[in-house]
Amino acid sequence: MHDYVKYESSITQRLTAALLAAALILVSGASRAADEGEQAPAFSARSLNGDGSITLSSYRGKVVYLDFWASWCAPCQAALPALEELRKEFPADQFQVIAVNVDTDPEKALRLLAKHKIGYPSAADPDGRLPETFGLKTMPTSYLIDRQGVVRMVHPGFRSSDVEGLRARIKTLVEAKK
Repeated sequence: MHDYVKYESSITQRLTAALLAAALILVSGASRAADEGEQAPAFSARSLNGDGSITLSSYRGKVVYLDFWASWCAPCQAALPALEELRKEFPADQFQVIAVNVDTDPEKALRLLAKHKIGYPSAADPDGRLPETFGLKTMPTSYLIDRQGVVRMVHPGFRSSDVEGLRARIKTLVEAKK
């Protein structure tokens, strides 16, 4: 009987250690998310149109609105023209919209963009590597990033009523010169 108690205690200790390890993995995975006040994760991804790559670091010194989207996402589709208008409102040397498309078939995204022309770059991430890095929980999700690369706002979802608030936040960051 004594050996059985030792065996049961050993199993309990192992299970406790395994649960603790799993919890630590989950917590450390969550810390990879791009939260407000943290440095935005650096990335490089192939351009959706196949013309080179897009890197976040190449826009350092500008305010960046990083938008994750997909062709199957209705709010994403509504955001495209709104983001294009916001892009045009601010000086190109101070503000940049960057999109990351997560369609597993980039051709679907290209067909949608043929209907909704945008003047900002869109990266292709069919493997979903970047949403995982940024800790996305919903589509669309966008990140407003300041000139030093710090996330100043995480914006889950999109409604047309969001535009005025976004415009004000962007304006504040653009006007806050280096």
